[in-house]
Amino acid sequence: MDNNKFREHAHQLVDWMADYFEEVEDYPVKPDVQPGEILKQLPDEAPVQGESFEAMFQDFKHTIIPGMTHWESPNFMGYFPANKSYPSVLAEMLTATLGAQCMSWLTSPAATELEEQMMEWLRKAIGLPEPFTGVIQSTASTSTLCALLMAREQITDFEVNETGFPKDETFTIYCSSETHSSIEKDVKIAGFGRQNLRKIPVNNKYAMKPKALEEAIREDLENGCKPAAVVATIGTTGSTAIDPLKEIGQICSRYDVFLHVDAAYAGTALLLPEMRWMNEGIEHADSFVFNPHKWMFTNFDCSAFYVQDEALLVRTFEIMPEYLKTPEDQRVKNYRDWGIPLGRRFRALKLWFVIRSFGLDGLRKKIRHHISLSKSLTEEIEQNDDFELMAPVPLNAICFRFHPLYIDDEKKLNELNEKLLNQIQESGKLFLTHTKLDGKYTIRIVMGNTNLEKQHVDNAWKLIRKIAESLIS
Repeated sequence: MDNNKFREHAHQLVDWMADYFEEVEDYPVKPDVQPGEILKQLPDEAPVQGESFEAMFQDFKHTIIPGMTHWESPNFMGYFPANKSYPSVLAEMLTATLGAQCMSWLTSPAATELEEQMMEWLRKAIGLPEPFTGVIQSTASTSTLCALLMAREQITDFEVNETGFPKDETFTIYCSSETHSSIEKDVKIAGFGRQNLRKIPVNNKYAMKPKALEEAIREDLENGCKPAAVVATIGTTGSTAIDPLKEIGQICSRYDVFLHVDAAYAGTALLLPEMRWMNEGIEHADSFVFNPHKWMFTNFDCSAFYVQDEALLVRTFEIMPEYLKTPEDQRVKNYRDWGIPLGRRFRALKLWFVIRSFGLDGLRKKIRHHISLSKSLTEEIEQNDDFELMAPVPLNAICFRFHPLYIDDEKKLNELNEKLLNQIQESGKLFLTHTKLDGKYTIRIVMGNTNLEKQHVDNAWKLIRKIAESLIS
């Protein structure tokens, strides 16, 4: 492919992309395919001779698109969103064109310094205090792993980095029973061991109980363990519960335990001054993460990771072979030393485009709109005798279930709601997901898609009720 052909095909793709933005809600949000169906359409061997762009693009449209779940559809209301927006996509196109590997200042000075400023813009926008400094990671899972590795090195005075874990010491990690599964995965990867993760009980709002946390820490200390870190969550994946950060932070300060705050999804709501109550006590935290790629219209991947002790972060990850040394090392930030991978994408560019395009007021308007839509649907559910809320709704994720008045058997209710969700998915008109709260099968609906409007929520609620009624008619 030469430059003229590239220009021609690029225009074709941009036309298709613009059409997709306009037409995405017309696609079945979940594809009607069976496992292995796409695989059967793909050749067993790679082509020996090059193929035309036209052939590749046709296969993309006829083989790949029919097998895609359309996360960008406003009818996608499952999990948490992985949002994009026009400016974010345009920035990704430029990033791909530049093809820069932004591991150090020297490899792309503009990329490093733009990232530094974007982290400052975000820090101020969400109200983090000034000691925090940030870096872009790939995901909240990666950011939390970085935090646990920092905690590991802090409590061992960097001994693990040098000689490995002491054989005669046990280090413990704490999180709520509702914390995301990535925490357990990170605990394993960091070498603490799954058995040394303490899952703290939650209250009736599914938030961590500070008293239970302190009791667990004290018990471990009495048994000769060394509490290394606590992970508090602002917006748990199951129910968007808000852990009481202030009380947890005070406990961590009292026992000198590293505190990481996982606000992967809900952190975007901190753009709203009226939601800053969620972050009360953040001054006690050693690290904090939220993902603009979830609810801030910046397509995957873009995780904003902040720490209070920049030197601890860098010392945890820094390594300096001769081939990476540059004359500017002492005067610049080399973000390769701020996380796990050496190679880094130019992710700050899409943040720059998104924030400048929307403006903080535009971002806040959309976030408030989503929360407002959630409140309206919450009221609808509360007023319907055959449905019930399963958890508080502090943001824009609603946990509910179908509960006809004449059914009290929990097993039957679980089976009924599982059938309801399966039929919703099979319709292709709406995508929801589930969790279990206190062992009860719970359906989740999340209002966070970039282009979500009231009619989409109204249509979703009509479909839910229609399928639910058909199950008991």
